[in-house]
Amino acid sequence: MNSPSEQTSTTPPRRTFFNRMTVVAFAAGLALAGGIAAVAGAAGSGAGWHHGMGGHGAADASAHVDHLLKHLFVEVDATEAQQAQITPLVKQAMADLMPLHVQAQAAHTQAIQALTQDTVDRTALEAARVAHLQLADQASKRLVQLIADVDEVLTPAQRSALAVHLQKMHVRS
Repeated sequence: MNSPSEQTSTTPPRRTFFNRMTVVAFAAGLALAGGIAAVAGAAGSGAGWHHGMGGHGAADASAHVDHLLKHLFVEVDATEAQQAQITPLVKQAMADLMPLHVQAQAAHTQAIQALTQDTVDRTALEAARVAHLQLADQASKRLVQLIADVDEVLTPAQRSALAVHLQKMHVRS
């Protein structure tokens, strides 16, 4: 059996590049998807978003997604054709995620109610836990689909530029 260092030294450069780009694209997609999920969450809960943006429903969430996409497009120097492809992908993902957020809120309410009873209702707590996991799984699958869809539109150089930007933002937070 080869040691990890031996395996790395025999990995073709092209494959290493592909693996790095896959990681970069995945990270970029996660950040984009996380922003979408957060916007969907803010819209569904009525809570404010970043610096008071959003919080009044789907229209505000859509406006905030437009704002986020505008910055994404500048950061990766997206062409108009790419923008026209990515925008509906992201908006559809947001539309798909918003009902999941509402369902997650209901599961959360169910868990809180179970916790505030005179006696612990373990069955209700377990049901809430299972509901949260199922919703998280559905959201995760939808976000991965979005990541792959956006990944197909961006070039490797654009995915790299986005990854650099995301890394800078991660350092600041």
